[in-house]
Amino acid sequence: MNRKKIYPWYYAAGAAILFFLLCFLPGVLGIAYSFTDWNNFSNEIHFVGLANYKTVFHGNSEYMKYIVNTLWFTVATTVLKTVVGLALGLLLTQTFIKGKNLHRMIIFSPQVMSYLVVGLVFRSMLHPTTGFINNFLRGIGLGGLAKNWLTDLKFVFPTVILVDTWKGMGYIMVIVIAGLLSVAPEYYEAASIDGASFFKKFTCITLPLLKPVLVNVTVLNVTYGLRVFDMIYSLTNGGPGNATGVINTAVYKEFSKGNLAMGTTLSSILFLVVLSLLYFIIWSMENKEVEV
Repeated sequence: MNRKKIYPWYYAAGAAILFFLLCFLPGVLGIAYSFTDWNNFSNEIHFVGLANYKTVFHGNSEYMKYIVNTLWFTVATTVLKTVVGLALGLLLTQTFIKGKNLHRMIIFSPQVMSYLVVGLVFRSMLHPTTGFINNFLRGIGLGGLAKNWLTDLKFVFPTVILVDTWKGMGYIMVIVIAGLLSVAPEYYEAASIDGASFFKKFTCITLPLLKPVLVNVTVLNVTYGLRVFDMIYSLTNGGPGNATGVINTAVYKEFSKGNLAMGTTLSSILFLVVLSLLYFIIWSMENKEVEV
């Protein structure tokens, strides 16, 4: 009996050891180093307590700009991807739409490309003088709408958010479609017999039954948004100035400069933010049962 109880651990032990050595242990060491002055310019490491965290959260600190940008990016992309993905999912599950699979494939196709490739392509398309978008606007007589999309402080952050939304909305759409197809059609048939409108069906049937799906989508979007790096780095490298800098671009810069302690401090802050938000989101999943 005892052998049968511990039998599954034979399979889990290898993965657990690798996870401990490659993920958990480095993470703990990273948090520990955030309380030191670790850098590439000295072989000595001194304990400095909360000095690095005080530097980050100082009122005029540029690091606060990175944290605020990360939060804004996460909120904006999460809302946009969820709303657009839900709208596309609803549209492409309607019976009157022809060639639904083709449309789904086209919308999903950006997801198979890497963020680095998408960023470089859009960086070329958004070039102020030679980019396709500005030249297209000028060609149709709307030259006044041509902007410095990636260098103007008014437009650069919204541009990055929209590019990232375009890249990820297809993935969210596919998840939503899977959730919609799992809803029993009898619910909608009964609602139609009672004379319910499309909006009523959406608010009283679709949304409640899609709650677990939408929560999972939110978890995916939030974890990606908080950890974003590739898209920002390839599009703007955090510029102009630090206008689009996020936590991970700051970590990259700090490690590049040899300021290892500050890099681990920012990584530790990001870890705590992600952990806190995910705990809150997952906690909200407890009440999954809905009545229709």
